[in-house]
Amino acid sequence: MAEKVFTRSHSFRERLDSTLASRRNETLKVLARIESHGKGILKPHQLMDAFNAVCTEDSEFYDSSFREVLKSTQEAIVLPPWVAFSIRLRPGVWEYIKVDVNALVIEELSVPEYLHLKEELVDGSSHDNFVLELDFKPFTASFPRPTLTKSIGNGVEFLNRHLSAKMFHDKNTMNPLLDFLRTHAHKGKTMMLNDRIQNLKALQSVLRKSSEYLSTLDATTPYSEFEHKFQEIGLERGWGDKAEGVVEMIHMLLDLLEAPDASTLQKFLGRIPMVFNVVILSPHGYFAQENVLGYPDTGGQIVYILDQVPALEREMLKRIKEQGLDIVPRILIVTRLLPDAVGTTCGQRLEKVFGAEHSHILRVPFRNEKGILRKWISRFEVWPYIENFTEDVAKEVTAELQAKPDLIIGNYSDGNLVASLLAHKLGVTQCTIAHALEKTKYPDSDIYWKNFDEKYHFSSQFTADLIAMNHTDFIITSTFQEIAGSKDTVGQYESHTAFTMPGLYRVVHGIDVFDPKFNIVSPGADMGIYYSYTEKEKRLTSLHPEIDDLLFSSVENEEHLCVLKDKNKPILFTMARLDNVKNLTGLVEWYAKNDRLRELVNLVVVGGDRRKESKDLEEQAQMKKMYDLIEEYKLNGQFRWISSQMNRVRNGELYRVIADTRGAFIQPAFYEAFGLTVVEAMACGLPTFATLHGGPAEIIVHGKSGFHIDPYHGDQVTELLVKFFEKTKADPSHWDAISKGSEQRIQEKYTWQIYSDRLLTLAGVYGFWKHVSKLDRLEIRRYLEMFFALKYRNLAESVPLAVDE
Repeated sequence: MAEKVFTRSHSFRERLDSTLASRRNETLKVLARIESHGKGILKPHQLMDAFNAVCTEDSEFYDSSFREVLKSTQEAIVLPPWVAFSIRLRPGVWEYIKVDVNALVIEELSVPEYLHLKEELVDGSSHDNFVLELDFKPFTASFPRPTLTKSIGNGVEFLNRHLSAKMFHDKNTMNPLLDFLRTHAHKGKTMMLNDRIQNLKALQSVLRKSSEYLSTLDATTPYSEFEHKFQEIGLERGWGDKAEGVVEMIHMLLDLLEAPDASTLQKFLGRIPMVFNVVILSPHGYFAQENVLGYPDTGGQIVYILDQVPALEREMLKRIKEQGLDIVPRILIVTRLLPDAVGTTCGQRLEKVFGAEHSHILRVPFRNEKGILRKWISRFEVWPYIENFTEDVAKEVTAELQAKPDLIIGNYSDGNLVASLLAHKLGVTQCTIAHALEKTKYPDSDIYWKNFDEKYHFSSQFTADLIAMNHTDFIITSTFQEIAGSKDTVGQYESHTAFTMPGLYRVVHGIDVFDPKFNIVSPGADMGIYYSYTEKEKRLTSLHPEIDDLLFSSVENEEHLCVLKDKNKPILFTMARLDNVKNLTGLVEWYAKNDRLRELVNLVVVGGDRRKESKDLEEQAQMKKMYDLIEEYKLNGQFRWISSQMNRVRNGELYRVIADTRGAFIQPAFYEAFGLTVVEAMACGLPTFATLHGGPAEIIVHGKSGFHIDPYHGDQVTELLVKFFEKTKADPSHWDAISKGSEQRIQEKYTWQIYSDRLLTLAGVYGFWKHVSKLDRLEIRRYLEMFFALKYRNLAESVPLAVDE
């Protein structure tokens, strides 16, 4: 019997029904094999193994709808005789079914029903109907959202199109725009419009007169020459610094009032003076500009912020000048003050940011009823301190700025929770940047949260994540994958759509990846540090002796272990934290086992710090593994292990020196949210091999600007490396082509200038829609207040307080 042909509109239940009708025996065998695993959760590869054990590629059943169901299944719950499937039709779209393997009965499941089945794996056959269910969907059900996968991460464009259509329905609906322009002030000084303009008709009349007057002036006439005249008719500073800029703004607004469209609105909002004071939150860890980047919990996030801030300040200064304003912007990076600063500036309250004039690191201590916490603690232990910290930050920030901030940006789970509490308290636009959501890093850390909680306190962290991602006005991600994964992998945010933490709560609808608050804004490399190895006049040759010593000296010490005997071989290079996810020891093991790769290249790994005893358990275990691999595979002579390097300027030149050897950079992480080191290496012209799980899959165009690797298949990775180095040895132009492709990719898409322009435009657009619509989501924020008070607070209090030694 031929199997029915299905279109994408058919549900997976219909497809499975058809398969059962046409291929009953084969389907039953696969289901029986799945059920034979016994009670538990099966992952995609286990499901496909079960299918492949029954069916070979030459079988007619191989291309059946049932195989399609299994390929789209993210997990299966086995509770004999039932098997439940969590099926991902496409990013952000899910379906749940269960099959009675004995009776071959198929049932569709709602999200709560599916999660209830999953909970039985932990709690047994529970019939408790009074589980706390979190469902944020009703609060946004009436709010517009896109439905196409390609629209995910382009929230601001969708929002503008939809809300503009509503706002521009007739001229009376333009009043919110007038009100918005009249609200602008900075420290009591009015901007844009004063109270002489009371209605839209008066505004249009003034704009036309102003346009006619400006047409008589030279384009370069400074605003100060006609400021008094404009003020008398109702226009204040903020339209531009010269006549030509003012004319352009006035014409844009006249166009909006006459024949409005979304793109003009976005351009106009991006040029309105709105953001002068920015607060960036990164509470945990050592946050300073020197001697800290090697500590656990810091690394990438600190680099991201320290690169972001000078670029953001430059863009703010540029816009303020173009707006014709005389205002000094301020950016405050708010983090922990550490009295036990361990040779860093982390005990200093205020520290100026390198490369910026008006940006500072403001440090506020963690405290509890016993006083100030003096020592560093892990990011997993910060939760009992967050609420007091937020109160202290509110006082410190408003005192330092002598005003409320215009934009609050959170980083990571703790920073995003503080940003939510602070934005709620001050009534300020909030932006969230996750960097990494731990839930996707630790499989089954939700369902088996009790197994993780003593060490990681995920109950507090996941709760904080839910609060922040639902409270914030807009979310910035570095890549599409961070939001909604890929065809075969679930995104970091998408994993929070529906999950359960038995005994704690059940999340029926946590976040929707189609929410227009999501925007992809990729960070970049600091072009002052990370530039091409070919720019000889800029090269830091004075650093070459110490870099040469770092790579090639015959001395072994706490900074570098093992020596490189053949200095003429290309260097395969990596630099990252020494933890499980970064997979540095996995890379060393791949290299150690491939004799041909060892002949072709030297391997240099920068990671971990052997100069001090690590307090991080993962790092300790990885260090031991590294020592064992060196000994087992006799790597000395072809391998160099260098302790973490915290001098970013020298690290930039280190990338270029590796390029001089005709080497390559490799990033072997099991998952990488973005991949700053990938961007840095590519900016320096290093051919780069990086994990396809996460951001690097979007940064690199495979075969043109680098190569994707799958860290779960080390043999394939080493084959690809061998092929590359053999080819470049025979044809050096191949290395040059990939090198140039890497540089071009970064220059086109990954610069901090592009990032800063985009961020400030987003702040303006979301600030506007928050003011003129119900985008501030007051209902959901009241719900979140209750969730914070009744659930988060108790969880945070259960985390043990740190004790100063």
